[in-house]
Amino acid sequence: MTEPPQTEEGWFVLHDFRNVDWDAWRDAPDRERERAISEGVEYLQDHEAVVDADEGTSAVFSVVGDKADLMVLHLRPTLDHLSTAERRFEHTALGEYTEQTTAYVSVTEVSGYVSDAYFSEDEEEVDEGLKQYIEGKIKPELPDDEYVCFYPMDKRRGEEVNWYDLPFDERADLMAGHGETARKWGGKVDQIISSSLGLDDWEWGVTLFAGDAVDIKDIVYELRFDDATSKYGEFGSFYVGRRFPPADLGAYLRGETVPTSDTEGHHAEAAAGHHHGDGDDHGDGDGHHDDGGDDADEGDIRGQLEDLDIYAGQPHGEDVYATVLYSEAGADEVADEVDGLRGNFEHYDTHVKTAVYEGTYTDRVAVVSIWDTASAAETAAGFLSDLPGVVSRAGEESGFGTMGMFYTVKPDYHEEFVEKFDTVGGLLEDMEGHMETDLMMNREDENDMFIASQWVSQEDAMAFFRSDAFRDTVQWGRDVLADRPRHVFLA
Repeated sequence: MTEPPQTEEGWFVLHDFRNVDWDAWRDAPDRERERAISEGVEYLQDHEAVVDADEGTSAVFSVVGDKADLMVLHLRPTLDHLSTAERRFEHTALGEYTEQTTAYVSVTEVSGYVSDAYFSEDEEEVDEGLKQYIEGKIKPELPDDEYVCFYPMDKRRGEEVNWYDLPFDERADLMAGHGETARKWGGKVDQIISSSLGLDDWEWGVTLFAGDAVDIKDIVYELRFDDATSKYGEFGSFYVGRRFPPADLGAYLRGETVPTSDTEGHHAEAAAGHHHGDGDDHGDGDGHHDDGGDDADEGDIRGQLEDLDIYAGQPHGEDVYATVLYSEAGADEVADEVDGLRGNFEHYDTHVKTAVYEGTYTDRVAVVSIWDTASAAETAAGFLSDLPGVVSRAGEESGFGTMGMFYTVKPDYHEEFVEKFDTVGGLLEDMEGHMETDLMMNREDENDMFIASQWVSQEDAMAFFRSDAFRDTVQWGRDVLADRPRHVFLA
């Protein structure tokens, strides 16, 4: 028997496809149509708000073509939740005017093809970046206002070509190549992969989301030439549509274009990939830290900085956001991967900058990605956390975490700035609560520098800002910097 991969399951998934009885709808009295719309909107809004469970997500999509009119997508912790959601729809007045053409049941899944390390018995060996990546796969967020494509698939089990007869290592290599091809669409196409083995007629369900429907066609087309697909993939029917908010149900039934509001470009704000679980949004370079519940602390930090006459990273009142990850892989390897992602990120207006920084005193590499919105920075982090050798994300270390300082130095003063940092770095080593500080340089511009400083507590970090040594450095820096420095707390 060949070795099966280990798996981790998350939420159960129901793709509920509905046809509208248009003849009955046209013949219905206005008051009955109004009641159906009202109950339909309430049902859809309640499920998008997940009032029926502790966690999960739902959405409704208009479907193009003759296979269905609507697709209602539910992800919930248990099959019982899905069963209840399905039956509750039938009890609405809207249910009287629809018929379920088909439905598909599955469960989100990651396997040992993604990373054997995740299934290690020693949880301490699994880095936080990988944990966040896995969490985002099995408990995904649904992108808003996106084109969608759903299709079921199998791995071929023929007499001559049988996926399940292949050794594990060969299957893992094929899936790695498959994933490498798919990552070219990072930031343009999101996906949810769910297993239906033992749950439905096919083995997996694939749901793709994109801001441009052509990107869905292109990724499916290119993956057809991938060995894992060309030799071993078999596919069922494809369903294509677009998400719309529940409030637009009436407009949809009237034959109007939905979404009714101008929601084009929402995907650009999300930037890329799906939102990864419980990860924080990390303020950076020009912006603020937004972790969904720590605004008071962050505001307090900025207030203290302002009291010390220190720039707090909000030029002209504008905010940007960032995620910072560290990798122990070689800088060349990380840079090659980042180049591919950055090419996709640059399609979006919300992208400001993504760069790779190399440490001067450590072997670590920092990847800094800066965006106009917190959600964009967070979803970009989902893709970046899959980079090789990722060991941590800003804020995951013990204690207060990373204090990020960005400097752009005039070229003529580059060496002098590095020498000055040696002096400051020596002072830091003797400060209470200091863990580690490294001067990191942009691989593409050595005068663009990122100082990553780790501290046990916020108060310890603030002691550095209050020090005479720091004030002297700031005064000296006014002559050598090409731009105003940015002192920003990332965690």
